[in-house]
Amino acid sequence: MIETLPGMTTTKAPFIEDAKARGEVYIRQPYELYSEENQETWRALYARILPKWQRYAPPLFLEGVEKLALDPAGIPKLDDINRFLEPLSGFSARAVSGYVPAYEFFESLRKRAFPTTITIRHKDSMDYLPEPDIFHDVAGHVPMHTSRRFSDVLVRFGEVALSASQMVAGIADETERIRRIASIIRAMARFFWFSVEFGLIRHGEELRAYGSGLLSSFGELSHSVESPMVQRVPFQLEWVINQGFDIDEYQPLVFIVDSFDHLFDLVEELGQWMRQGRLDNVSPGEPSASEEDIRSFLDARAME
Repeated sequence: MIETLPGMTTTKAPFIEDAKARGEVYIRQPYELYSEENQETWRALYARILPKWQRYAPPLFLEGVEKLALDPAGIPKLDDINRFLEPLSGFSARAVSGYVPAYEFFESLRKRAFPTTITIRHKDSMDYLPEPDIFHDVAGHVPMHTSRRFSDVLVRFGEVALSASQMVAGIADETERIRRIASIIRAMARFFWFSVEFGLIRHGEELRAYGSGLLSSFGELSHSVESPMVQRVPFQLEWVINQGFDIDEYQPLVFIVDSFDHLFDLVEELGQWMRQGRLDNVSPGEPSASEEDIRSFLDARAME
C-alpha cells in the first residue's frame, strides 16, 4: 500500500501544528508537502474564478495577476512570487503558521511584508472558508501588492498602528490604556475589513471588487456587485469604524471608494482621527479585540 503524505490542507496540516507548538509564527513554505489533492484544489479554484476576475476585478488586479505570472496549474512558490513582486513595490509574501496578532500584522505591512497563509482549503470547502488560505492570500491579496500605490495604503495602516501604540504608551492608567487600545484595534480592523478585504471601487459607470475576500470567493464576488440583497454605499469613515461584521456569511453591506488615491486619503484620515482621539470610543460589537491583540500593542516597542 502506498503511503500518502498528509498534505497542507487547512486545519489538517501536521507541519503547521508542529510549528505552532514550537511557537513559530514565521516559517518556511514546505512545498514538498503539498499533496496532489492540494494541487487539484488550487487548479479548480483558479479555473472557475478566472472568468469572474475578468468581469468583476479592477484592471489593477488583473495586471497584478499577469505581473506575478500566477500559475493556474499549481500552488505558487512564495520565493517565485517574491522574485516578481519585490522589484515592483518592495513588498514580499512571508509565510506564517497562522494568526498574527494585530500590531505585529500591521507592523509587517509597515515593513512591506505580507503575512501569508500557506495551507489550502479542503476540496469540500471550495465556495467559502472563514479562515484565510493560500488561495485567499496569494490569489486574492498579492496581485494588488504589485501596485506601488496600493502597497503604500498597506504601509500607512502599519504607520497608524505604530502611532497608536506610541500614543497609548503615555497613558498612566492601565484600565484606560487597555480600553483605548481595544477601541482603536476594533476601528482599524473594521476599516481593513471593509476596504482591503471586502471593498468595492468605481470603474467608470461600473463597480469592481478590489477586496481580497471577494476576489478569492467564487460565490461572493459576483454577489457583492450585483445582488439586490447587498447594500452598497459610499465609503464614509464614521460609518465604517462603527460598523461590525460577521465573518461567517456573505457581507450584506459593502463600501465603495472612488479610486485607490481616495483609499489612500481615507487611511490618512484614519490616522488623523486616531491622533485626535476619535477612535477611542467606537461602537461595541464585532470584532472584539482579543487579549493577544491588546498585548501586541502594549508590547509594540519591543518590535521596533
